[in-house]
Amino acid sequence: MLIETHSVTKTFGSQTACDAVSLAIPQGSLYGLLGPNGAGKTTLIRMITTITRPDSGEIFFNGQPLNDSHAAGMGYMPEERGLYKKMSVIDQMLFFAEIKGLTGAQARDRARYWLNRMEIASWANKKLEELSKGMAQKVQFLCTILHNPEFIILDEPFSGFDPVNADLVKDLIIELNKNGSTILFSTHRMDNVEELCSHICIVNNGKKVLDGEAGGIRRRMFKQIYEAGYLEEVNFNDDEIHPVKMERTSDGRFMYHFDLSTEPKPEKLLAMCVSKGGLIHFSESLPTMHQIFVNTIKGGTENA
Repeated sequence: MLIETHSVTKTFGSQTACDAVSLAIPQGSLYGLLGPNGAGKTTLIRMITTITRPDSGEIFFNGQPLNDSHAAGMGYMPEERGLYKKMSVIDQMLFFAEIKGLTGAQARDRARYWLNRMEIASWANKKLEELSKGMAQKVQFLCTILHNPEFIILDEPFSGFDPVNADLVKDLIIELNKNGSTILFSTHRMDNVEELCSHICIVNNGKKVLDGEAGGIRRRMFKQIYEAGYLEEVNFNDDEIHPVKMERTSDGRFMYHFDLSTEPKPEKLLAMCVSKGGLIHFSESLPTMHQIFVNTIKGGTENA
């Protein structure tokens, strides 16, 4: 494990922000830290990045007790962006890179490379205050990854991006992960969690309420619901298996949902649906990350 927290607790006055939270972030994972506003995510991140210390409990980095020296191997992009408005883009990047231990020459080489990759090389000498929110967000992202950190923490990384730039950053996150960086990101966009995360942890009211491998969690919460899609409406009145719900999707399909929890024979259902003619879609209806998140926060699942 790259990061382990053992029963870490942090209080602010009478408020317990993190309450005996234990989690393990595997080396090379893309780990989603999820929870509603005020759940304790940012406090947990600030302890992992050594910005603040837990009142009790332990944190380990690569098997060693966490200490200030480990911060050099991390890149942290907080939700509250921390760039200097009067400083140019290139100077900001060099400043943050040298803080993390890069030489001036190394910092300049990497800055040029990443400015070109992010398609903002022409803005290198512009001051931050001259940039749009999305452009400034790109600079913040580059300042986070410029020193090639082993562990990258991204808090709401897609905030402020249009779809094109969100996809650009998403592709870079995948690339960085494939190249060896372990990435933790916190977001409220469950579609990105579903697409990117290999592991998730959900916290609520300072406590961990669910964690594990993302695919395994979806499979564990599968309710034996299957869906069959057609371009035209289908009559199932005389069939042995009846749909429990039908919906018309935004792309014009008729989607029928079948509950096989009492008779789990999907091959029988598939044969019946094929016999109707015109079947264009058939699949398990695994719960989405949005559904898992909402049900977990509302208390619809047991702690994992």
